[in-house]
Amino acid sequence: MPKVTVPEGRPGLAPGAHLVEPAPFPTAADLPDPRGPLGTPTRLRFEHLPPGDALGIATATPRLSFDVPSAPAGWQLASVTVEVTCGPIGGEASTTTHTLPNAATLHLPWPDEPLALREAATVRVRVSGTSDEGEVTSPWSDPISVETGILAAEDWQALPVGPSWPENPDADRRPSRVRHAFDLPGDITAARLRVSVHGLIRPWLNGERVDDDELVPGWTVYGERLLHRSYDVTDLLAAGANVLAAELADGWYRGHIGFDGGYRNLYGADQAAILQLEVVHGDGSLTVVATDDAWQVGGGPILFTGLYEGETYDARLADDDPTAWARPGEPCGTWLPVAVHPSDAARLEAPLDAPVQTQGELTPVAIWLSPAPERFLPPGIEADDPDVWLVDFGQNIAGRLRFVLPDGTPAGTTIRIRHAEVLENGRLGVRPLRGAAATDTYTTRGDAGEEWEPAFTIHGFRYAEITGWPGEPEPDALRAVVLHTTMERLGGFASSEPLVDRLHENSRWSMTGNFVALPTDCPQRDERLGWTGDVAAFAPTAAFHYDATGLLASWLVDLWLEQQAHGTVTWYVPVIPGGFWTPPRPAAVWGDAATITPWTLYETTGDRRLLEDQWESARQWVDLVDSLAGEGHVWDSGMQLGDWLDPSAPPENPMQAMTDPYLVATAYFAQSARIVARWAAALGKEAEASRYGELADAIAAAFRDAYLQPDGRLSSDSQTAYALAIVCDVLGEDDRVRAGEHLARKVAESEGRVATGFAGTPVVCAALTATGQDAVASALLLETGCPSWLYAVTMGATTTWERWDSMLPDGSINPGEMTSFNHYALGAVAAWLQRDVAGLAPAAPGYAEILVAPHPVGLTHAEAVHVTPYGPAASSWSVSDGVLTLDVVVPVGATARVVLGGEETVVAHGRHTFTAPSPA
Repeated sequence: MPKVTVPEGRPGLAPGAHLVEPAPFPTAADLPDPRGPLGTPTRLRFEHLPPGDALGIATATPRLSFDVPSAPAGWQLASVTVEVTCGPIGGEASTTTHTLPNAATLHLPWPDEPLALREAATVRVRVSGTSDEGEVTSPWSDPISVETGILAAEDWQALPVGPSWPENPDADRRPSRVRHAFDLPGDITAARLRVSVHGLIRPWLNGERVDDDELVPGWTVYGERLLHRSYDVTDLLAAGANVLAAELADGWYRGHIGFDGGYRNLYGADQAAILQLEVVHGDGSLTVVATDDAWQVGGGPILFTGLYEGETYDARLADDDPTAWARPGEPCGTWLPVAVHPSDAARLEAPLDAPVQTQGELTPVAIWLSPAPERFLPPGIEADDPDVWLVDFGQNIAGRLRFVLPDGTPAGTTIRIRHAEVLENGRLGVRPLRGAAATDTYTTRGDAGEEWEPAFTIHGFRYAEITGWPGEPEPDALRAVVLHTTMERLGGFASSEPLVDRLHENSRWSMTGNFVALPTDCPQRDERLGWTGDVAAFAPTAAFHYDATGLLASWLVDLWLEQQAHGTVTWYVPVIPGGFWTPPRPAAVWGDAATITPWTLYETTGDRRLLEDQWESARQWVDLVDSLAGEGHVWDSGMQLGDWLDPSAPPENPMQAMTDPYLVATAYFAQSARIVARWAAALGKEAEASRYGELADAIAAAFRDAYLQPDGRLSSDSQTAYALAIVCDVLGEDDRVRAGEHLARKVAESEGRVATGFAGTPVVCAALTATGQDAVASALLLETGCPSWLYAVTMGATTTWERWDSMLPDGSINPGEMTSFNHYALGAVAAWLQRDVAGLAPAAPGYAEILVAPHPVGLTHAEAVHVTPYGPAASSWSVSDGVLTLDVVVPVGATARVVLGGEETVVAHGRHTFTAPSPA
């Protein structure tokens, strides 16, 4: 009998889903008033890493940012005092104090000497300034520490080491483990471990996992840059015998990845660990233990693991103590000398972002037997085998399932777990996975309370199908483990409409499911690539949800590398072969990730260095398109994906859209040229600013000549065409107003339903509110019929779908080959909810000036809370009895331009309340 009865009909919103995670994000009412006594600086952070300590970063002169949580009225920052306590790790440190006049709280330059390798610095700050009450100085902040990674190739001694046995490069290969025993004297004062790999790695030291990072080192353009991470392992070492060891896996390096059947060995056929342990002794001497020909290699209980396929683990192959292989002593099994490969020192880099880690756990909301007698049996399971159980975790995620088996489970019992995002006809909907098996297999050892979670795979799923479980699975025995890159959450949204709130949360969950070491398109099927068009569409939304600047900055380095290698911005980064997608060709939206993404990061962080680093990439993209468009400035050549996946596109042809793809291309060309003009101005490049500004004006004129008709209609009479013409700034003011009217007409003709794809969806609602069509934007937002944003919500979606109709109204899956239930691009509407509906947007880089201009579209309440670079800000409005009340929170260091009821008011930091007659 089933343990929980599953409701018939449409799936619900899984109200019982329980996520074990940090405290809920604060509401506007939760925020303290920033106006008060001068507060102690908080949220100290280096570069674009999460607040707190930073170990192994990619620069010797890390910039520092922090918040001032409160200050008296009229307070103006006069100086920042930075105390730096610095010295060799494990050695004596000295303290210097630097008072920086006319400083800022963001991206403060490193005030001391550049950090050397194995040198640690502890930093704390205080601020001084004047206010209406006179001069005032804050208390000292809590300290945070920082160390660099290895920044110079000559500091690497480690060589890549791995399996020495024959392997078939065209077949599945068993993962290896490496180990090395060594002795140390007893005067250990500090130790750091540097870790990289050809593949994926989990390092161990004396039987303990060194870290809780996952999927290390992530995916970069390995031929050019291979990341390493650093760990403080001082407490794991002992005097005398020690063992440094690691588990390895194929990962993206040589594993099976990609669509069209996939590819292996894209970066090499070897699997190899790169480990360098640096031990500092009491007398200041250094012992380096690095991977070399003295190491050993052997197999382990993991028989196979792949990012798409899943993991197969046989616990009977483990020692009685499963960590004995990584401890001093003679391990069981066969251990051979390693194969040694050439040094990677020239391409090893310290990371710009934080690692992938476990971010929370989901408990089951339902467990039931798969329907009998017609239940579906996974491959290899016979009809008389044990029961097949289905588990619903209530939320679609990227991650893995962890379980604890009941005591008394016999040795040799095999547990199989398949994963999928949705159910179809009461069974797992696995067809959208295409070539991804997404199946984990565990064979028991027979120990009491065996617990297991895969080590080197990741799945996109809400549902799991379990075969072979002894008896009935108890909810407490199962957890869905949420994995993504560690990012500080920045934004929250709430409104009077629960379906809209769920839409916003779906957008956020899709971001977390796809920001796993790089920004991917989907986490479940045989793809999971860094599609540039998806990022271009979603960047403003991503920058509100989380601080993903480090992850995106790292990915943009790879974008520029691939751009140089292929002569264009590629479809996805890193590049893998892909039939139709090979070779890469210039295309709008996708290529415009080179301009839109860095510029968005600059707008939201105020960091000019992001612009400096990506200037050549952005400029060369616009220049390439300029050469393709020619003197006419209309980009009407080459292959364009256009308004990819608009709702009229048939399942088998996502490019068959209602909007002329060359109209889309020319509009985006104008937008990118305008961005680069502003970019040049921000960098003080006056000649380039003038040149690209003139180019943007010329493209806009060419757009009007080519596509604008005398009655104000566009040659493509579609929602996307009008939305892009408005937002990409290619129309004069009168034509812009008329475009808004025509856009409203198109929405009315569609009965309030969405008619846009990847190009138009991020901007269609913003175009309506920008042209005074708030009521139409409301109709578009609140529609629940298909296609619409809320249709997916009413169908039980907990993430954003790839297609408007990824699931059809009858509960069946869209017949298209390309159907994902976790794809963030169409969730880009969340940026409009935050910026326009709630009314909280950056008006100057880094939110130094905030625009608060809410649009009460069909709701009685909405609010956005965002942790800006200066601290939390909020815009919260409600309508009652014909009056709109607006509460605004402005952090210290910022101002806000509040636009309400046709009037504009500029306010300083603090909490402010405004009222106005509510709009009709």
